[in-house]
Amino acid sequence: MAMQLLSVAGKINRNILRRLNHGFTQSTIRSNHGSSKRIVDLRSDTVTQPTAAMLRAATQAVTGDDVMGEDPTVNALEAYAADLFGKERALFVPTGTMGNLCAIMAHCQYNKSAEIILGKKSHINLYEGGGYANLAGVSCKQIEEDENGMFSMEDVRDAFQLDDDDHYAKSTLICLENTHNMLGGIALSSSYIDAIGELAHDEWKEHGMKVHIDGARIFNAAVSQNIPPSVLCAGADSVSICLSKGLGTPMGSILVGETEFIRLARRARKRLGGGMRQAGVMASMGMHALSNHVDRLADDHARAKRLAMELQNAGFWLPRGGKVDTNVVFFALPENCKLKKEELPPLLYEKYGVKIAGGYSSGGRLFRLVTHMDVDDDGISATIEGITSLCA
Repeated sequence: MAMQLLSVAGKINRNILRRLNHGFTQSTIRSNHGSSKRIVDLRSDTVTQPTAAMLRAATQAVTGDDVMGEDPTVNALEAYAADLFGKERALFVPTGTMGNLCAIMAHCQYNKSAEIILGKKSHINLYEGGGYANLAGVSCKQIEEDENGMFSMEDVRDAFQLDDDDHYAKSTLICLENTHNMLGGIALSSSYIDAIGELAHDEWKEHGMKVHIDGARIFNAAVSQNIPPSVLCAGADSVSICLSKGLGTPMGSILVGETEFIRLARRARKRLGGGMRQAGVMASMGMHALSNHVDRLADDHARAKRLAMELQNAGFWLPRGGKVDTNVVFFALPENCKLKKEELPPLLYEKYGVKIAGGYSSGGRLFRLVTHMDVDDDGISATIEGITSLCA
């Protein structure tokens, strides 16, 4: 058994050295499985592989015990992110879901008579396991987003409740999502976020209302509008920033906000099991991503817009008349397509090596394509050719 473990360890070390020297690409994955077929994975921007430079940064990271606040690389990442967003402090957490939940628990201050206002199609509502209810213990008021990912101010006002009536939970927090995943990567503007912030902070100031942004793809929103994150998020009290989507790190998110909020969020992180020790290994990759992978998001946006234009020209249906803000494209099959919607993903992968995600919307008729740093122009061409040919 010991010899087998040593053999496995040797292979792992050789693979790590290979990735440090050459990067870890999709072609490497294919060769390991004995196939020469190129894989284009557009299911999500979470499928990216760490670059060689990221891996080198990880091997050189200076670390300490982050639970004790002594990891210098984590501390540097948190300080950099807080400054980037114009907030006082930041907290490094393993996942975006945990970042959002820590924010909810901190803003609601562990008050189980609190209520949050959020969108019906938001990621927090649909895809985070109901954590706001079963872990934070707060209720929610869900309101509709329009096709541009925004709430009407009237709906927000209608959702607001005081605790002066025993029948009601107390409205405490408004949650926004930027970019908005289920509505096609829509980028919310700074003017809209400011307006929500003014409603919470001015009109409801005496009630302590706060605003949180689920910013899993907040840098996509900032790059698409050519605006600094600090300006874009000025109207919000906190932002959860995912490092493992378009920025390409293997894991990690950052939560930014005021000092007291981050203190409470750190306590929430502990209760959720998210305290990490020598986390600088991962934080170093996050720092590399923030320093090197933000501006290139514009390339992902251009490729997504190309996908949308080509598919719409070929007769596919796209939301918002085919308008794409960032790196997410939803589409539906043409009415005259003989292919069933369930048949497209497996056939597209089998014949063209392209992976896509389907089953979105109430009728399950929408497919999602998400561009990212591991998909180049040739990959986009293969995707367009495959989808249009199979549906011809």
